[in-house]
Amino acid sequence: MLIVVSPAKTLDYETPLLVKTFTQPDFIADSAELVEVCKQLTPLDISGLMKVSDKIASLNAVRFEEWSTTFTQDNARQALFAFKGDVYTGLDANSLTESDIEFAQANLRMLSGLYGLLKPLDLMQPYRLEMGTKLANGRGSNLYQFWGNKITEQLNQVLKAQGDDVLVNLASNEYFKAVKPKALAAKVITPVFKDCKNGQYKIISFYAKKARGLMARFIIENRVKSKEELKEFSVAGYYFVEAESTESEFVFKREEQQK
Repeated sequence: MLIVVSPAKTLDYETPLLVKTFTQPDFIADSAELVEVCKQLTPLDISGLMKVSDKIASLNAVRFEEWSTTFTQDNARQALFAFKGDVYTGLDANSLTESDIEFAQANLRMLSGLYGLLKPLDLMQPYRLEMGTKLANGRGSNLYQFWGNKITEQLNQVLKAQGDDVLVNLASNEYFKAVKPKALAAKVITPVFKDCKNGQYKIISFYAKKARGLMARFIIENRVKSKEELKEFSVAGYYFVEAESTESEFVFKREEQQK
């Protein structure tokens, strides 16, 4: 079973790491090509393109300028521990065991606008470049055109190495659009998380993102291998709803949270 998740905007390069093992990203040359495009952008360009503040735009202009094709523990850190958004709060990588991280390295991938596809222990230099960014480049007018079939082909290689054909999509729509489902040698299962609010069940972004991380952790900790095992997810009050689920979409609900 292979899990894919989105990256996070919030990064942490300060917290001391206990894990020293690392690997290198698979698409460094492609990332370098994108960085060269981004280096031509002024902070004002970045602000307009990415819809970010002047402060964040200036920070990222510096990041692109300092980016190097040599990845070391001095200028980068493992992706699983660098991302700090809602998904990663649910995943809580810092409390995973060594064997959990080993399982994650084989079964978890992070989609990325700049890096394409990251393994948990891949070194990652800090950046901000969301997959939906309409960045004109040598391969097209946006990042979906830039990455083309590369991400899908890499996922197929991982699935083949696993000898499995199930991919659990815990990524956002923006990021999963970089995957070509028809070319993917796998059955895709997309878990959907609904919280009850004022008597109605709906997808609440903050809770849904955290739940994706909780689901990823559940798969990692329990070494989940089948679709049936996936239905047993019952973390933080969520429960599987058979009647609303399909072969490709698993619905999980949770009752209203007490304040």
